[in-house]
Amino acid sequence: MFDTILIANRGEIACRVIETARAMGVRTVAVYSDADRAARHVALADAAVHIGGAAPADSYLRGDVIIAAARRAGAQAIHPGYGFLSENPEFVEEVEAAGLIFVGPSASAIRAMGLKDAAKALMVEAGVPVVPGYHGKNQDDAFLAERAGEIGYPVLVKAVAGGGGKGMRLVEKAGDFADALESARSEAAKAFGNDAVLVEKYIQHPRHIEVQVFGDGKGAVHLFERDCSLQRRHQKVIEEAPAPGMTKEMRAAMGGAAVRAAEAIGYSGAGTVEFIVDGAGGLRTDGFWFMEMNTRLQVEHPVTEAITGVDLVEWQLRVASGEGLPAVQEDLTITGHAFEARLYAEDVPKGFLPATGRLAHLRFPTGARADTGVRTGDEISPFYDPMIAKLITHGPTRDVALRRLSAALEACEVADTVTNLAFLGALARHDGFARGEVDTGLIGRDLDALVVPPMPAPQDVALAGLAALGLLDGGGCETGFALWAPLERDQMLRRGEEEIALRVRVLSGNACDVVLGEQTVEARRIGGRWQLDGHIAPEVVVTGSLVTVFAQYGLGFDIVDPLDRSSARGGDSALIEAPMPGLVKAVFARAGQVVKAGDRLAVLEAMKMEHALLAARDGVVAEVMVARGAQVVAGAALVRLEEETAEVA
Repeated sequence: MFDTILIANRGEIACRVIETARAMGVRTVAVYSDADRAARHVALADAAVHIGGAAPADSYLRGDVIIAAARRAGAQAIHPGYGFLSENPEFVEEVEAAGLIFVGPSASAIRAMGLKDAAKALMVEAGVPVVPGYHGKNQDDAFLAERAGEIGYPVLVKAVAGGGGKGMRLVEKAGDFADALESARSEAAKAFGNDAVLVEKYIQHPRHIEVQVFGDGKGAVHLFERDCSLQRRHQKVIEEAPAPGMTKEMRAAMGGAAVRAAEAIGYSGAGTVEFIVDGAGGLRTDGFWFMEMNTRLQVEHPVTEAITGVDLVEWQLRVASGEGLPAVQEDLTITGHAFEARLYAEDVPKGFLPATGRLAHLRFPTGARADTGVRTGDEISPFYDPMIAKLITHGPTRDVALRRLSAALEACEVADTVTNLAFLGALARHDGFARGEVDTGLIGRDLDALVVPPMPAPQDVALAGLAALGLLDGGGCETGFALWAPLERDQMLRRGEEEIALRVRVLSGNACDVVLGEQTVEARRIGGRWQLDGHIAPEVVVTGSLVTVFAQYGLGFDIVDPLDRSSARGGDSALIEAPMPGLVKAVFARAGQVVKAGDRLAVLEAMKMEHALLAARDGVVAEVMVARGAQVVAGAALVRLEEETAEVA
């Protein structure tokens, strides 16, 4: 076993690797960018090395700089985590050429699974079922259209490189094939530098079930399956293990196929074989097909650890140091059920728009595992994925584990940035999901019901008002009142566009009433705890001018300063602003251009995603105030339209 490893990553996965390495007595070296100087993974590691600027291309994607840092720090091995350089075969070769160990598969194994078409051809040879389709080299438009007709509509056109849903189009009839093919190629070329595509049958009731495999270069085992069917735009939201409705026969068939896939490429380390499964009529041994293999540790690996009792990072380090497989297949068993929910800083009502901001308050619940790379006071950076944490629960049954997940989400406290907590909570309470009726279309079908904004109860508003007046932490309700003045105080709050007026009336040192229009909420301090209308008040924090009441996954209220109230709350539909800090990738608007509501005016890149900025109304472009390649802050003015009185041709 080596004594020092460098972790070529950041955030929660870097922290995760550090914790296991420390338990094994292995020294850790972190790397960090300008944006991560004070990050949690830097503080946890035994040593840390600065590797460049905030953008990944200037830091976490600089393989030569990372390798040089490892050699200077005396590391014998590099753990890549996931993302960044984890599936880059050239980086693996450079690591090994430098005399270091790459904690993961060989460069040849990564290349074998790097392109979907070649990987599927390899899987056919290994006896692994693949979705009916065309995965060959011929990219002629007419030829591909002919193959699509033979396969039978609906079909998927998919980029052979990359993932995350980019370069993928669903085609339901022959007349739409040409446009879909052109669109998929264009997106694939921009995202991956490769416009080659494959065509395959679209499964009508798809489930995404993947199998965790682990190899030592000579043999492999599987650690059972995970169901990742709860997805939004091909991105996983909640994962679980084992898969609902899995039978012994189906598990053996899928596990065996996954092991054959791993052994066909001499796989070493942790990997995941992803299958698309036809969920119509239950799981069948002839109803699953290979999609792709992720040649790295997966984000959702904790649910596998929870049901097997295996520390996959420990296995990675042991095998990378030269040990054989730590267990044989017969040693591995399933205990209970586990869920993982991905907590993100994102504005769900605004189309899941990634958010930035300072985590002024962050507290995770007891009774759940929280894998995180941030702490209270940290900033959510615009340069990286906006994940705050992964919440993992385990129980003896699926029902118990899901109830524990729901309770953990309700008890999670995040203030000063918007999150997807309420969305995750709605999913955890979804009746169909609770019954195990999962498929990749569930979120899309029920999206409107899952993103209903919470409505604060009068008690929530009253609590926010008491907090805004500073009455919760003092000795009693009389705090802040003059003896010669009436024991009443007014406070104005704002939630969204709504302003809420309330009045506090003091009855005694630990009792007051909060008047909200015609309704009165009784607030009493009993045994050191506040109660509202006889119910114990939830936690609440005040950060600057924001009050967050931790009910319904977090309710935010702005404290309105009566001396600084703005009457212009509706925004300026003539001004298009940057919703977050980011890089201007494209500008389509030009002065004098006639535009319609919904037209794309610019594209902003932030949080590893591209965001189209659209015209809010019909009009004429008066001024373009930004150029392609500019780095802008949140709220920066990008494009201005002429006033609505201007005549539009």
